[in-house]
Amino acid sequence: MTGPLHARLIRRIAAEGPLTVADFMAAALLDPRDGYYTRATPLGDESGRGGDFVTAPELTQVFGELLGLWCLEAWQRLGAPPHFKLVELGPGRGSLMSDVLRSLALIPGCRAAAEIHLVEVSPRLRAMQRDRLRGAKVTWHRGIATLPAGFAVILANEFLDALPIRQFEKTPQGWRERLVVRDGAGGLTFALSGTLPSGLLDAPDAATGAILEHCSAATAVAEALAERFRGSPGAALFIDYGYATRPWKGSLQAVAGHRKVPALSDPGCADLSALVDFFALGQAAERAGARVHGPVTQAALLQALGIEERSAGLQHGKSPEVARAIAAACRRLIAPGGMGESFLAISLEAPGLESPAGFPLA
Repeated sequence: MTGPLHARLIRRIAAEGPLTVADFMAAALLDPRDGYYTRATPLGDESGRGGDFVTAPELTQVFGELLGLWCLEAWQRLGAPPHFKLVELGPGRGSLMSDVLRSLALIPGCRAAAEIHLVEVSPRLRAMQRDRLRGAKVTWHRGIATLPAGFAVILANEFLDALPIRQFEKTPQGWRERLVVRDGAGGLTFALSGTLPSGLLDAPDAATGAILEHCSAATAVAEALAERFRGSPGAALFIDYGYATRPWKGSLQAVAGHRKVPALSDPGCADLSALVDFFALGQAAERAGARVHGPVTQAALLQALGIEERSAGLQHGKSPEVARAIAAACRRLIAPGGMGESFLAISLEAPGLESPAGFPLA
């Protein structure tokens, strides 16, 4: 059984023709009536029950506290301005921002200077954020275009992976775009476009069968922040699962109930994501004038920020059971072969700023 968006997409394809993978992702995630982020509760309830996936801030408060230290240090590098925009893109249930604010309070002047801005499209998640950050003054936005000017420190954890991608496949005849079409049984399937003009894609070394993924939305975010930082100094930290060297294979995946499901099976009822191309992201930001640091692994970033020390401190005085749970969650964040290596971090900075905490000196 499929949801209402499936039937609407079938009708759209019949009327307008095949969809790009980006068109499909945008509809499945953001349709104003039946999109996943419109109707679903991706992270479950406050106790962690239900939902479709779990993110690092939900595993342990240590993650957000360490990123809070990164933000505090960024504020100091900006000259400790009396007012700055503390921005989070895709803030989930508000857990990360809540933990970040606790770290900023270590220097009261920093916490008092922070003006909180959250970029969130999901009405349900906005309600959770409002509840979690009760007592704090928060301004919500649907996109970065409405963020006010001024000094800014920007965080984005697992934000870029949900931005729509296009996919291209190298065939013996040349590059073709992967499209979403109706299959013979009334469902959705992938198909290939006609051969694209030679030279349209800059990937001369790709072998037959290679898949190239392009996320124009991610590069647009990088370019917009770089342009912003030329006039309003700031720093941005992105953490996501991705790669610095193209793997030449498709990474689109769908998750529902903490399990992978077929990407096209039930649009609007599963989370869709794809690996982030950190090399392309950094290139776009540099071309637009930002300084780029990284990418580094999540493990390297968190270890540099003091995850072992904070984990040990948080365990002190706790029961053995609670202490083991804290230690296990922190180990998971930096595990080799797991989150520690599959998640990468990159920082985009205004020209002239010193190197950010957690990244090798430029």
